[in-house]
Parts: sequence; structure tokens; C-alpha cells
Amino acid sequence: MTRTTPPRPLDVEALFPELAAHRGTTTRLHPRPGSPDVSSSSVGGPLLWPADEPWPVCTEPHARGTGRRPADIHRERQVLADAWDRDPDSGPTEEERALLVELSREHRVAGLADTGPLPMIGVAQLYRRDLPDLLPGPDGCDLLQVFWCPFDRHGRTGYGMSLDLRWRRSSEVTEVLAIPPHPEVVGFKGYVPEPCVLHPEQVATYPFAGLLPEDLCARIDAWEEALEEAFEEAVEGEADGAADPDVPEPPAYQYDLSIPPGWRVGGFASWHLTDPAPMDCRACAAPMDLLLTIDSREWDGGSGSWKPLEERDLPAHRCAVPTEVTVGRWGQLNVFACPVDPSHPHRWSIQ
Repeated sequence: MTRTTPPRPLDVEALFPELAAHRGTTTRLHPRPGSPDVSSSSVGGPLLWPADEPWPVCTEPHARGTGRRPADIHRERQVLADAWDRDPDSGPTEEERALLVELSREHRVAGLADTGPLPMIGVAQLYRRDLPDLLPGPDGCDLLQVFWCPFDRHGRTGYGMSLDLRWRRSSEVTEVLAIPPHPEVVGFKGYVPEPCVLHPEQVATYPFAGLLPEDLCARIDAWEEALEEAFEEAVEGEADGAADPDVPEPPAYQYDLSIPPGWRVGGFASWHLTDPAPMDCRACAAPMDLLLTIDSREWDGGSGSWKPLEERDLPAHRCAVPTEVTVGRWGQLNVFACPVDPSHPHRWSIQ
């Protein structure tokens, strides 16, 4: 089934014609639970990985011997999904709750050194043939594969993530690794994706407001403030107290008109958590382009206008968190690539 983004609540270029010069495109991935294979673009699916090539591992020193079993995490999610589908009011039975307690237990792997090679988790693989906004890879590579360490214990603070992106030419893979290695335990269940097929959809997008020309950004801010004031007056009612509870909330540039939520490739990064930060290539200093956004949600209460038409009547637990991936505190991970040389190291930001 395709996924279709609803028309935007209004034509933002009709209000601000200057935005036409800043318009871009992004491809929403719309991952949904399924059974992808190695020839498919997917999240959490099997990867087209050569049998004779070492699997990515984390060797940074950190504790890695205590955590939850990935199989228990998958089972926990299935139990919860079945329970809420069966009974949206009360959810799991007492027996299921007892099982969920058991599945949530942490386990210890004996003899695992803090510097021992820890298999990374294959998060996603993306074929350029499927995704019109996926940036080119180096030297004609057409397949991007994304990995991360299942523990948040890296970097200067000791609480950062470790990400590994690999480009390859899919035609050069002859024998595929049948059984990839996997970590026995993980430190964070949000790093364990559910297998999802993709339903790519290209949509228009506009830059984060703070990166627009100053005058245009100020005009958008003033327009939003006027809409918000009118909305508050309508909700509160006139002096006679006649409030109108059915007045819809006004659209916002950030949440409804510019950058869609969810997993996507290309387009513009959102900087809603921090001020915009320069993302320049550390190898050549070129301003980097957005390669990939990994989002904890497909949409939420503030961005519900982006919910696909095909799912507008489905409950949130069925489509808002299809991958079960969580980045930071329910945020999004923006990964950037160098437009001058795609082989240069990637950079990323969590918002």
C-alpha cells in the first residue's frame, strides 16, 4: 500500500512568494512493519552484506555485558501490539503483564571485555533506485547501509551514540552473509528496529525558519503570532463568553508547512531543539547536505497534519512508531554528507 501525505493546510508560497526560491524536495520513507529481503530498501531488515566482509563492530571501550536481549525486546513489542489491538481500552491481560515483566529483565553476558568487538546493529539499507532524494554515494555506490552500536556510551561525555555508515555497489555483492552477527544484549531498546518495508513518497519541503533570510523569517513569525492571537480569541469567546470549542488550531510553518516528520532522505534538517549549527565537512570545510533523518515518530500531536491519508482513521500505536526506534529523548537524528566528496566522513546532529 502506498502512503500519501495530505495536502498542506494552506499554500505557503501564496502567502510568502519568496519561499519558491527556497523550495526543495525530500523523500519520506514511510517505514511500516513487513518482511523485507536483501534486495529491498528497508529499516531493520536483512542487509546485502558480502559473506567475505567483516561485519561492523564497536571497539570503543565501554561496558557492554549487561542489557536486554534483542529477542525479548521484539517479543515484548509483539505482546503489547496484540494486546492493544485486541482490547484498546485495557490492553494486556494479567498473564501478559507478568510475561512483560519477565521480558523486560536485564541479563549479563559473562566474560565480555569492555573493549571486545561488539557487533553493531544494522539499522537500515537504502538503494538509490528507490529514493529520488538520496544523495549520490562515492565512486558510483548505489546502496547506503546504516549501523549503530546498541549502547549510549561513546564520545567525550560517555553518553553519546556511535554511528557507522557504509556505501557499496550492490552489483558487486555475489554471496550474501546468511547469518549476520548480533549483540547478545543491548543497552537501549530504542536501538533495536523492527523489520519494516518502505513506501517512499517525494514531497515539497522548505528550510527551517531560522535559516531563511532574516526579513522573511520575521514576516513568518509575525503571521504566526497573528494567527495564534486570533485562535486564542476564538477559543476564549467574546465578552459575552460565547466560546467556540470547535475552532481548529492554526497551521504553523515549522510543524505543518515546511519540514515533514518521520524517516526521510534529502531536503532540509530541522533545528527545533537547538539553534541552527554549521555542518561543515571536517575534511574540506564544505557546507554539508542532509543525507538522512531517522525519527522516533512518524508524526505526533504537533505534526498530525502529515499523517498519511491511508492511516488517518488508525490509532496512533499502529502507525506513529512503526520502527520502534527511539533517538535521544524521542527526537530525530540528522545525518549529513559532503557534497564535494561523498567519501568524506559524515556528521550528525540529534534534535
